[in-house]
Amino acid sequence: MRSSLRHVFDSRGFLEVDTPVLSSEVLPEAYIDPIGVQVDGPAAPPHYLQASPEALMKRLLAQGAGAIYQFARSFRAGERGDRHDVEFVLLEWYVPGTTLDDSALLLESLCRHALGTAGIDRFTCAEAFGLHGGIDPLSASLADWQAAGRRLGVAAAHGQPESADGWFELLLSEVVGPNLGHERPALLEAWPVSQAAFARVDQADARVARRFELFVQGVELANGWEEDTGREVLLERIDAANRVRERDGRTALPLPQKLIEAHGEQMPEGVGAALGFDRLVMLAAGATTIDAIRPFSSRTA
Repeated sequence: MRSSLRHVFDSRGFLEVDTPVLSSEVLPEAYIDPIGVQVDGPAAPPHYLQASPEALMKRLLAQGAGAIYQFARSFRAGERGDRHDVEFVLLEWYVPGTTLDDSALLLESLCRHALGTAGIDRFTCAEAFGLHGGIDPLSASLADWQAAGRRLGVAAAHGQPESADGWFELLLSEVVGPNLGHERPALLEAWPVSQAAFARVDQADARVARRFELFVQGVELANGWEEDTGREVLLERIDAANRVRERDGRTALPLPQKLIEAHGEQMPEGVGAALGFDRLVMLAAGATTIDAIRPFSSRTA
């Protein structure tokens, strides 16, 4: 599988890179908890096992690396399940000068090589949530989301503060996502701007961000976006992520100063994406858990 996917990238002129799994910086995200490691003693700031290679690969982009990819060991605290683990492999790539349309073609090729599929369907969030959830994620109020949850038999986790974004993620994981990608891979696009992560806002519609996720047989397989390269935007998104962390009773994470310095004129516009390699092999093998296709897991290593 690795050999087949490497051929897809190498034949398109990508450079395979290798970034550290342990770094003094981490990219703060609202719902992902990195693992801190005390490498310089208990009094020194921790280093972090990287939840993804995003921050380090973007620093390479700012130095002119061009189109790059890697199979990256990644780590996230508290994530264990049939399709999650504390340690896993991300296939991540960045392509300067490209758009979401270019990414759809690349994802179609990756799925064809790995899974034998043909073609790719594309849906906006508004279309998919309307079809499978009966709700418009771009205009729904909190009361609308709560009503949709009751109608669909989905309840917010006990003790969790309710918000429109929380309901969006809950219905995506419980209702919408499981219905996508059964005939052929499906790309879910045009995300509500509050779900932008580090994607740029669509110039044609300020309500949505140029973000996408790929689903195959109801499984979320890849996530990416057209990058916003502005330093101020990066700072705003990091601040928003840390405010969510603090709201949920978790610690805010320090600013990744080296990544922030890399943003600006030297950071090329383009697309970045990450694909769960363990999940891809799981689907290719016809398995139902990632542990079925791995010799080791965090439980057995």
